[in-house]
Amino acid sequence: MRPTKRDELVEKALAIFYQNGFHATGMDRLVADTGISKTSMYKHFRTKEDLILAALTLRDKLFRDWLVQRIEEAAATPRERILALFDVLGEWFASADFRGCMFIKASAEFQNHNHPVRQQSAEHKQLIQKYIQKLAEQAGLPQPVNLARQIIILKEGAIVATHVSGSKTAASDAKEAAEQLLSSPRS
Repeated sequence: MRPTKRDELVEKALAIFYQNGFHATGMDRLVADTGISKTSMYKHFRTKEDLILAALTLRDKLFRDWLVQRIEEAAATPRERILALFDVLGEWFASADFRGCMFIKASAEFQNHNHPVRQQSAEHKQLIQKYIQKLAEQAGLPQPVNLARQIIILKEGAIVATHVSGSKTAASDAKEAAEQLLSSPRS
């Protein structure tokens, strides 16, 4: 199925926002970089915020689909899949287009907890946490809710350490900590 003009705009905007940030990217820049007229842009999106939300929706789908697919290709059991999360993150960190997490960036730029962009970013993180929780439940691990929350903290820390500090070992360091979490008795 051919992408619509709207889909094309969202895809291009996603790349531009990821590269340059949300507030730093004005509508004039979007018009220039996408090649889509301002009239056409406003036909599809009333506001820049609406376009940001559409771009985040697309990013969520693309990223989660990729993440889950790579995890499931990398490991056979639920327990192994929890640990494979960090191997897959390592792949992402090593890619030429890694520029940190778009949802962390969005949360930093839209700091009001009630802002729709902030809420959508939080939802993305919650969906990944639910996936990890499901794996923990399938693996029969104790306290799957707490364990998933702790794994997500390691995941987020690895993202930030790689993006901010340029760490080359953040994914493997986080995986090592996750292995200890999975091996420790939990009551």
